[in-house]
This record gives sequence, C-alpha cells and structure tokens, in this order.
Amino acid sequence: MYKIINNKIIIIPSTIETQRIDNFLINKFKNVPKSRIYKMLRTGKIKVNKKKISPNFKIKSQDKIKIPFIYINKIKPVKYNITLSKIKFFKKMIIYEDKYILAINKPSGIAVHGGSGINYGIIENFRFLLKKIKFLELVHRIDKETSGVLLMAKKRTVLKILQQQLSEKKVFKEYIALVKGNCFEKKNIYIKNFLIKNFLNKKVKVKIHNNKGKYSETKFKIIKNYKNFMLIKINPLTGRTHQIRVHLSHLNYPIINDQRYGNNNLNLKFRQNFCVNRLFLHAKSIQLIHPINNKKIKIYAPLSYELSNCLLNLKQY
Repeated sequence: MYKIINNKIIIIPSTIETQRIDNFLINKFKNVPKSRIYKMLRTGKIKVNKKKISPNFKIKSQDKIKIPFIYINKIKPVKYNITLSKIKFFKKMIIYEDKYILAINKPSGIAVHGGSGINYGIIENFRFLLKKIKFLELVHRIDKETSGVLLMAKKRTVLKILQQQLSEKKVFKEYIALVKGNCFEKKNIYIKNFLIKNFLNKKVKVKIHNNKGKYSETKFKIIKNYKNFMLIKINPLTGRTHQIRVHLSHLNYPIINDQRYGNNNLNLKFRQNFCVNRLFLHAKSIQLIHPINNKKIKIYAPLSYELSNCLLNLKQY
C-alpha cells in the first residue's frame, strides 16, 4: 500500500536546464500531496546541494536533491470532468497565441497552479485542454486573487529565453489597482526594500525588512483621484510574492478588497456600496521580446466588466 523513499538522492540530469524545484518534485512524485512537498521545502527537509531552498528555487543540471524518509499513500488519480461550458470558459481567456507562447486574461479567484486543496489550477486546466502540446509551462505567476495577463511557454527552450528576459528586466509588466486614500501632491511614487515571508496558519504573510529577505522594487503612478480612492498604474521591477500588495499597504494605500494586507472596515463598506467582492488588482499588460523573431510585442488584458463598471460608478460617488 505504501512506497517508501529513504534519504533518496536525486541528481538532476543534463536534459533539465532550469526548472523550479516545486514543479520538478510535483511532477516526479505525483502520489505525494502537494501540501506535503511544500511543507518539506518550507521546513528545509528537502535540500539541494545540502542547502535549504525555497519552492521557487531553480534547479539545474547536476544539482543533488536530498529527499527525506517519507511514506507515500497510493492515491487514486482525480477524475477531471470536462464540460463544454468549461472548455468555452477557459478558451475565452486566451488573448494571444502562436506556436511558441500562450497568453491568457486570468480571472480573479483561480490559482495559477494546483496546490494544497486545489487539484487543478490554470496550468493544469490548459494542459488538459491543449493535450496535443507536449510542453506547457508558466513563464511567471500572479496571485490567485489578481486578474490579468498570464504568460505560458509551449517549448522548454522558449521558457528558458523568457525567464532569462525576466531576470534581465527586459519584460515590462503594468498593473492597475484601486487603493485607499488620495494624493494630490505626488504623481509618481517609487519604493524599494527587502521582503521576507512568514507562514501563519499555512498562509504566506510577507513583511518588509530593512536588510533581510529578497530585494524588491516597485514604481507607482497616480492615474486618477476620487473622493476617498486612487486609481494607480503599477510597474513592478522585481517579481516577489505579494510585492505590489505589501508595498501599497506599507505606503498606507492598501488595495481595495485585499483580505490579507488591506483595511477590513473600508473593504466591508466598499463591498456594500459597490458590490465588488474581489481584489481590485489587474495585470493590464506585458511587454517582451518574442523568443523566436526577436520583435517587441505587448499583450493587453481587458479589465473585467465588474471592475470597469465599478470605476464608472465611482465617478458619481
């Protein structure tokens, strides 16, 4: 009934150039609950080259992964029930596609990747829908609560090129958000600091630290002032977990309906007045160099009717 792994050492083959450690382990040990894999990574029980690493650590050829002693229950595969309406729902998200990349306008409320308690996220659904494509992987991630542009690669070589562009800051992302407060003196705001993760009740809570954690940078531009709110444009220069949300909360401009870093009283009043229950953060566009023809492309994701209608109603508020 059980498969036992006892201090197993995995040496990454030369066929794998770079890949996230969590994705590698999830694909390799399909019968291990994803929550268990993430817990072992978080607590340092899984090590790469004898060092504790984070779930987004990029493994490369000849790296040595040490897996601790674990029992693996033989779990029956989850049956994925696909309906015509579900196919239409996911295909409607596609805003750009060619032989090499796929871009979608991800709705709020859907995780990009399956994890604890979630069998199918965006990537799993599209792998199922596009079965003829042998390789499909996320180029980057956005929060479950955030909507907007999400990019996927159809070839491993393309993934490597695009991730290299991200690391070299050749990919430009633009978000828009509605936040608490108003500011008439400054139109441009720039913030840089370090972000560190804490895990409380199995949920990630990111905090600002003076010199510990991961370096982060964000630029903000105020588009419009309302009576008690601001619509702002955001350019994240780094891509840290919850970066935009934490930076805005730190500036005392929390994003509307942010349940983790926002203002609960304001969120409640906003929901009552405008009937918007989701985080008001949207990945509006992404600009990159096409990995094959080397031409600059910019992909736009339209704002949902819910958020567009809310902005119209704000003008009368």
